[in-house]
Amino acid sequence: MPPVIESEEHKALRTAVAALGTRYGREYMTKVTAENRHTDELWADAAKLGYLGANIPETYGGGGGGIAELSIVLEELGAAGCPLLMLIVSPAICGTVIARFGTDAQKQEWLPGIADGTRTMAFGITEPDAGSNSHRITTTARKDGPDWLLTGRKVFISGVDIADAVLIVGRTEDSRTGKLKPCLFIVPRDAEGFSRRRIDMDIESPEKQFELTLDDVRLPAEALVGDEDAGLLQLFAGLNPERIMTAAFAIGIGRYALATAVRYAKERTVWKAPIGAHQAVAHPLAQAHIDLELARLMTQKAAALYDAGDDIGAGEAANMAKYAAGEACVKAVDQAVHTLGGNGLTREFGLASLITVARVARIAPVSREMILNYVSHQTLGLPKSY
Repeated sequence: MPPVIESEEHKALRTAVAALGTRYGREYMTKVTAENRHTDELWADAAKLGYLGANIPETYGGGGGGIAELSIVLEELGAAGCPLLMLIVSPAICGTVIARFGTDAQKQEWLPGIADGTRTMAFGITEPDAGSNSHRITTTARKDGPDWLLTGRKVFISGVDIADAVLIVGRTEDSRTGKLKPCLFIVPRDAEGFSRRRIDMDIESPEKQFELTLDDVRLPAEALVGDEDAGLLQLFAGLNPERIMTAAFAIGIGRYALATAVRYAKERTVWKAPIGAHQAVAHPLAQAHIDLELARLMTQKAAALYDAGDDIGAGEAANMAKYAAGEACVKAVDQAVHTLGGNGLTREFGLASLITVARVARIAPVSREMILNYVSHQTLGLPKSY
């Protein structure tokens, strides 16, 4: 296990990414969202500097690091006000799964493009009737000669409009037991029978959400990622990084909101002293900072465990990190808005839109209640109610 204090390399990475984020900032994200565009410029610059492929093996043009490095990239961009949600989806989930379990051909086809930003991949697991219960996934894959036929629906899938393909979680029938087991398939965006519908979200973000329909989508045998019999292992190889990266996303947003509030509290004077001199203003901001720092520590632990190959330890820590970061983010944003009062609701300060964005970290990719269930059962050994 690496030391709790960050290495010099990680500190340098933070500084470098922060410099990139500062060049863009919250105004850039607001502008891109208002113009209904994508963050192409920031994505391209992050790619040129090697940040998008921080966790991709060097053999395929990546930085050779892990989720620890990629989570730093996302956190620092978030702290600058311009987090890239697709960092979670394309390099963290899909890049990790393909790097760990993909065939040589799949790695050659996808990893260099994911690393240099020229190709992106979305991830499809959530279904309308399954919610947090991944065991209820009904998207099924059945053999038809050498091919696979995929049928089902997915919902709340990010960035499908800009993705070259979607890594779809389906279920296949075990020939020995007859039970359904999870499997992962690479589905090209232009595959016949594969359609999408944009979901009208009441949240301001450049990344759009989609519902997907798969109607007997025919895929070649090589579309299957990894071993047909190792579905759960491969699935969680993507879900643990997703939780860690969501935590980094939340911490970054929380830090941005807190920094905005602190600057304001130092300058805003209503009575004789700046409002930040009053404990009723200062103490909640200090508490928000403490909560964010604690969440960051657990995120660092989760990333270190995952990168060290401890999937079980990483699973527990990743869930805790995501829970802590989601709570800390919501509180930090709420307190920041409250500190600014009416100004906290203006476009000038860019905090009001973060109220709904922060909420995402509590809901996705798994609700805080399901994380508490996980800790209750897996960590504490309490009985299940379901």
